[in-house]
Amino acid sequence: MSKELIRLRDICMAFDDEQVLDHLNLYINDKEFLTLLGPSGCGKTTTLRIIGGFTTPTSGDVLFDGVRINDVPPYQRQINTVFQKYALFPHLNVFENVAFGLRMQKRPDPNNPKKTIKIPEEEIRERVLEMLETVSLKGFEHRRPDQLSGGQQQRVAIARALVNRPKVLLLDEPLGALDLKLRKDMQIELKRIQQQVGITFIYVTHDQEEALSMSDTIVIMDKGTIQQIGTPEDIYNEPKNAFVADFIGESNIIDGTMPRDNVVKMYGREFPCLDGGFAPNEPVDVVIRPEDIDIVPVEQGQLTGTVTSVTFKGMQYDIIVDFKGFKWLIQTTDHSPKDARIGIKLDPDSIHVMKKSRYSGMFGDYSSFSEEYDELDDASLGLDEEESGDEE
Repeated sequence: MSKELIRLRDICMAFDDEQVLDHLNLYINDKEFLTLLGPSGCGKTTTLRIIGGFTTPTSGDVLFDGVRINDVPPYQRQINTVFQKYALFPHLNVFENVAFGLRMQKRPDPNNPKKTIKIPEEEIRERVLEMLETVSLKGFEHRRPDQLSGGQQQRVAIARALVNRPKVLLLDEPLGALDLKLRKDMQIELKRIQQQVGITFIYVTHDQEEALSMSDTIVIMDKGTIQQIGTPEDIYNEPKNAFVADFIGESNIIDGTMPRDNVVKMYGREFPCLDGGFAPNEPVDVVIRPEDIDIVPVEQGQLTGTVTSVTFKGMQYDIIVDFKGFKWLIQTTDHSPKDARIGIKLDPDSIHVMKKSRYSGMFGDYSSFSEEYDELDDASLGLDEEESGDEE
């Protein structure tokens, strides 16, 4: 069983009377890779800064290993931070950048407890070289930061943070400055490093792919509150509300009702599903992921609609289909031409039913995407499109 390492208890934070965090409660386990995920302004970086000691909450408690640390300064916490800007010393080589923190440290003199001594040079060298090997930079000791790629600079920053042997590493959007391919490579590298050093990583990002690929636990935030906590699989497959469903992956979110357990009603038709526990005929939000929709001939379809745009994405087609004025996104390897009438079929396990929330009605209609795809597909597209006249 995992041991709890950090607990945020009823944390509130306000800047100039603006509430940034609203009674936030969260615990983080030892050796866990936890990601704070959400849009800009949701409070994720403020949460990270509170854990690191750079910001003091307006109210609430920060506990580390069961001890309240609200008033403990950052340098006295067993926590280090890697920021998006790596802040490497340009005049120092890789070895000295990593060794810098160790050279600043002092420890009790074993021969005189009243005195402190610097870390021996031999130990510094051993620890720095060990950490450079951990981050795959063995042999780069004598290079300067301007002789390194962006990914290599980031690994130097990580090594510099980890060489001090913290219990927790905080990472504030550290991949934001990297190009797409390097960012994907570093996602794998970061997870490998976390597993190798065996400490807690707390990662902040607005990139859902980063969160899904690296995390043990994802915390979805919006407007200073936690919307859902879970594994990447739970968050993706069982979103709690329309905000989470829309923020993690693509989602068609349709109004429906629950006539009874394991049956949801949309577009006047009943569909078998795996959800229950709702009141009879309770209004609900229905989530259907684009990749879970099967295209079938019109006569075999549970619903039929009109294709409004088709965009080739390499591995798949993104198809926008109009069902009675509400546009769905379907991701498929099968091509359907624009203006074609198609049917769709939904398996019970491809339908996820959620309770209504304050986010209901805000997400899930791909009308705006349809217009963007139309412009991409055909810049000379005329304006005289026929309306769909969709059927159940």
